[in-house]
Amino acid sequence: MKEENTIAGEGCEILIPFNERKPLKDIERSIIKTYRKHIWTKFIKAIKEYDLIQDGDRIAVAISGGKDSLLMAKLFQELKKNGTQNFEVEYIAMDPGYHKDIKELLEDNCSYLDIPVHIYEANIFQVADKIAKDYPCYMCARMRRGALYGKAKELGCNKLALGHHYNDVIETTMLNLLCAGNFKTMMPKLKAQNFEGMELIRPMYLIEEKYIERFIQNAGIWPLNCACMVAAKKIGNKRREIKELIDSLQGNFKNVDMSIFKAAQNVNMDAVLGWEKDGEKHSFLDEY
Repeated sequence: MKEENTIAGEGCEILIPFNERKPLKDIERSIIKTYRKHIWTKFIKAIKEYDLIQDGDRIAVAISGGKDSLLMAKLFQELKKNGTQNFEVEYIAMDPGYHKDIKELLEDNCSYLDIPVHIYEANIFQVADKIAKDYPCYMCARMRRGALYGKAKELGCNKLALGHHYNDVIETTMLNLLCAGNFKTMMPKLKAQNFEGMELIRPMYLIEEKYIERFIQNAGIWPLNCACMVAAKKIGNKRREIKELIDSLQGNFKNVDMSIFKAAQNVNMDAVLGWEKDGEKHSFLDEY
């Protein structure tokens, strides 16, 4: 299968599939037919295994315009049509300072995919650039998360769904291990610290990125890839380096990605030097 091509404009990159855009009904059908095993089933498994959705929930589905969030929106639509749980959904997209062509592409994709999205403006790219200078991505992510929580709460939602997938979990684990000196992973759900009554959920937690890419290419959709007007001018991307590192390990270590993922489920507290719980640090010597 051919990889996506890319074109780059001023401070943006757009993934362009070689396939022409398919009819909406075929795109929707492929989720529960063609990609049933690797996308739909994994989506349902994560929801059940991690107890992500309960009756009465009102969920804000965050759409960045990238491949992951566009698929997540369609998965929620299918769940509403075919699921048994009683919950409501709001589709929200923040414009953090996109180039007008990027915003138009976001609007066009959502319109074509029949996603009734609420798009609202924020000046996050510019503010993150001023505050963080050479490395704005971490600050930008925090500010975007806060803005999404705020919008979700404004719309009466109690949960915010983000499109992080299986590979994001693995890469985050390795980033923390190699760059931050701690063992910490990306959780499937967590309670918001600064927004009372809000919870973040990641229903694509078990879906591998390669199948998301195949779905998007087959659908013929042109998703955004970050589209940040700031980061495009900066140097260095540790997450990309980690992704390449994990790929390089695949040849010598069978299922290394699965091993990294499972490591966070199999922590032996009798064989670690220290840990942190509720902000308090502990040492193995405390119980020696």
